[in-house]
Amino acid sequence: MQTTTTRALAAAAALTIGLTIGGCSTSNTSSSDGSSSQSSSSSASHNDQDVMFTQQMLPHHQQTIAMSDMLIAKGSGVQADVGTLAKQIKAEQDPENTRMTGWLTAWNEPTEMPSMSGMVRSSMSGMMSDSAIQDLQKASPQDAGKLYLEQMIEHHTSAVDMAKTEVDKGKNADAVGLAKSIVKSQTEQIAQMKDMLASM
Repeated sequence: MQTTTTRALAAAAALTIGLTIGGCSTSNTSSSDGSSSQSSSSSASHNDQDVMFTQQMLPHHQQTIAMSDMLIAKGSGVQADVGTLAKQIKAEQDPENTRMTGWLTAWNEPTEMPSMSGMVRSSMSGMMSDSAIQDLQKASPQDAGKLYLEQMIEHHTSAVDMAKTEVDKGKNADAVGLAKSIVKSQTEQIAQMKDMLASM
């Protein structure tokens, strides 16, 4: 009788332990899945400021890369330190463009801004005009180095202003992180370019 009771208790205990472990396991899996979903959802969350920043910065970067390509194409006649800086700027901004395009696609937003915008155009000060780009294109290698620095200081200054607004008002962690990086790197490059101009 005692043996039967002991066996019954042992079986009940084993069943209880099994259910407890199973419950913990299910709970952990659910919690893990929940965290993962929440994390993905959090990283994908964004606001209108994130969209505007990304849509503005994308063409801004594209113009920077085009200007850098123009200078690099002029070859060895360009001051060596200016050519090196142009290559560095292009190397930084190419992958940033890929990231920003990916965010806009994930957010189901167009990669180009609506064409309507006097307000948008005014907020994108620092974009070079067609005539300024033509001046850079036509300049001799020696003159192009100085012109590139002058134009890029203005261009970078507007990018820093846009990035600071994103840091203050953006919601998406990745976009805000990129904005902080732009503020830091381009502020440093502005100082570097001013020093380079002063020594010419």
